[in-house]
Amino acid sequence: MPHWTPPVPLCSASQGEKSFAYESTVKRWPVILTGVVDELSKLNGEDAGDSEDDKARLAEGKQLIQDISGLIYEMRHDRVLAPLSPTGLPDDTAIYNDELALLEKKGENKWFSAPWLFAECYLYRRLRGLFAVSKHWAHFDVFASQKLNAWRSSAAGAAALAKTLEKLIADGPTSDQDKLKLDLIGMLEVDLWGNATDLSLLTSLTHEQIQQLQSVERGQHFVLRNDFERAWQHFSKLKDARVDIVLDNSGFELYTDLVLADWLVTLSPFVNEIVFHPKLLPWFVSDVQPHDFGILLDTLADPSFFPSDSGLSEEDRSALTSLVQRWKGYVADGKFRLSVPMDLKMGDKGGELADFWTYPNAFCDLPALAPQLLAELQKSSLVIFKGDLNYRKLVSDAWWPTTASFDEALGPLRGQIDLLSLRTCKADTVVGLPEGTEERVQKEDPKWRVNGKYAVVSFSSRDQ
Repeated sequence: MPHWTPPVPLCSASQGEKSFAYESTVKRWPVILTGVVDELSKLNGEDAGDSEDDKARLAEGKQLIQDISGLIYEMRHDRVLAPLSPTGLPDDTAIYNDELALLEKKGENKWFSAPWLFAECYLYRRLRGLFAVSKHWAHFDVFASQKLNAWRSSAAGAAALAKTLEKLIADGPTSDQDKLKLDLIGMLEVDLWGNATDLSLLTSLTHEQIQQLQSVERGQHFVLRNDFERAWQHFSKLKDARVDIVLDNSGFELYTDLVLADWLVTLSPFVNEIVFHPKLLPWFVSDVQPHDFGILLDTLADPSFFPSDSGLSEEDRSALTSLVQRWKGYVADGKFRLSVPMDLKMGDKGGELADFWTYPNAFCDLPALAPQLLAELQKSSLVIFKGDLNYRKLVSDAWWPTTASFDEALGPLRGQIDLLSLRTCKADTVVGLPEGTEERVQKEDPKWRVNGKYAVVSFSSRDQ
């Protein structure tokens, strides 16, 4: 299928050792896959029973370890990206293989020469395909333990936000426009910086490091493109509207998404329905799947989930309990809902409303490739895209000049929906910066594009 091509090169590992794409291909991805091998090895040791079923599961686990080790070898030796075989997954095989055929014609169908966005999506789709065709591991989330452990280490940050939100709710709604604006921007900032715990980038975080990331006070000095004012102007015109959130990481970031959603439906006059869009496959380590949404609510309701030595006071636990009871109520009455059933299992059909999020395509292809999804998003008064991957897909993961227009970088998606991107910078591509910003921040921090310390808040309206 033909798709829009930006007028600048796409990010790729072939652009040299200084690119984050190169570092990902050489270092990050092998580390992530090695972690999966270690997890499987551990589980195989625990599952070494005597029954025929145990033996079959063990044999499949050993084969998976061998296959993943082979994938690491392919990557390190810059092999050709092999076409995908049908696996019973959402019907995406042709999407990937058609793109592979196009890349082969360009001589860009190896790990280092392929566009970084495609290669990274291909990696996670290829990994999932290995499990999907197995009998005993077909519904196994290879990143589940990492996600749960990181979330368990987030008690302090979660409690602090819960108490803040409960105090706002105790004070009640306000009609004071200045206070509404300050509170809205404050909640958007919480949701923006909640993106800190990204397990695809931070593959070996300790409990202490997670707590430190979630307690860092960042100011708007670090927001290099700041469309908070435009976001307020848009929200201030809404009444009982629907807002969609295209999710990024599970655990603490999903928690901050829900904190924002709670404020919007409980305390603001702007919104009465939030639709959350998850992925249907284990994706970029920590991205939200339907079961992750349910797990977060269940763990918040479980007083034994956060460790006894996490330092939570009775006030902390009371605030968390009050908050999750309200959230479960909002799920029950439809104020909070997923775009797919919450009990959807891996391999189940999600349909066009969900499959597109794990295609390798940039979002400029959304109008042509997923018109039903676009029509659904157009029912929303605002679509909030969370995190770095969604930003990369919004701007086609291309080497735009930093002063290039965000609207231009959206390509055919421009003007189709009202959208707000909340992104901490963890990859090379960035657009929409004021003149001189790149030069200033490059002096402050040469790693500013990729270390998550800086952010961009980008708004684009429909019907331009």
